[in-house]
Amino acid sequence: MTYETTAVPPSDAEPNPSAPAAEVPLPAPDTADQPAAESDLPSAPAEIVLPEELTEAAQALFGDRLELASAYAQLLATDGVLRGLIGPREAPRIWDRHLLNCAAVAEVIPPEATVLDVGSGAGLPGLVLAIARPDLNVVLIEPLARRTSFLLEAVQQLGLARTVRVVRGRAEEAAAGTTNAGVITGDIVTARAVAPLDRLAGWALPLLVRGGRVLALKGATAADEVAEHTAAVERLGGSAPVVHRCGVGVIDPPTTVVEFVRERIVHPPGARPAKKSRANRRGAPGRNRR
Repeated sequence: MTYETTAVPPSDAEPNPSAPAAEVPLPAPDTADQPAAESDLPSAPAEIVLPEELTEAAQALFGDRLELASAYAQLLATDGVLRGLIGPREAPRIWDRHLLNCAAVAEVIPPEATVLDVGSGAGLPGLVLAIARPDLNVVLIEPLARRTSFLLEAVQQLGLARTVRVVRGRAEEAAAGTTNAGVITGDIVTARAVAPLDRLAGWALPLLVRGGRVLALKGATAADEVAEHTAAVERLGGSAPVVHRCGVGVIDPPTTVVEFVRERIVHPPGARPAKKSRANRRGAPGRNRR
């Protein structure tokens, strides 16, 4: 399995400083943190069957975990639709549009990495990666209670509790340690349909160890977005983003992923590093110094 990499030259365009810094949820019929009335809920299909033409690709991406991936597909098509996490029109396209699209990203993730899935929603791509790659440690970070409830139940039903945990909160809170999980850091941050690159970089880079990578699943306009926001990503401590195509020769179309690396730590404007105590300053007499 191979992937293609395209370097996109930076643009002189500056990001919009007035862009709101609110986390954009994954696509869903509604964004309220309340379940819809029972009479308004769509009916879910009885069963989601892996299309025959996708079987070879699914076997290549999931291997002996294909049955587990099928169980997750069914969960998305039933509870996911009923809870408003997946649109009813998406149910017939769960395999090609969602599961295979997300699973292809596994090829650019190193063994035994800690993966933080920001704005996880229904678990895309975080749960898919946990199914395809049992060696990964995956943290699903999601601010909405309705979605975290679904994720917690899915993790239990799929038997993934050993390698997957769910954290309710925003990316900024996870990085600052203000969720009930304390400070969270990882090797990889994934995000799918969360936010433009400039805002995503501000949320994702603080979650990474130095040298860690952001993998943002994007659409056909990825190159344009890279050109527009490269300067902003670099100001925040990231490398110049590049565009990968994952799953080349396995799925059609391949998955478009924008990658950038946390190269340096950038403190927010106005933030100052903690000062050393007077006793620890070089040349200052310590309390017990004679």
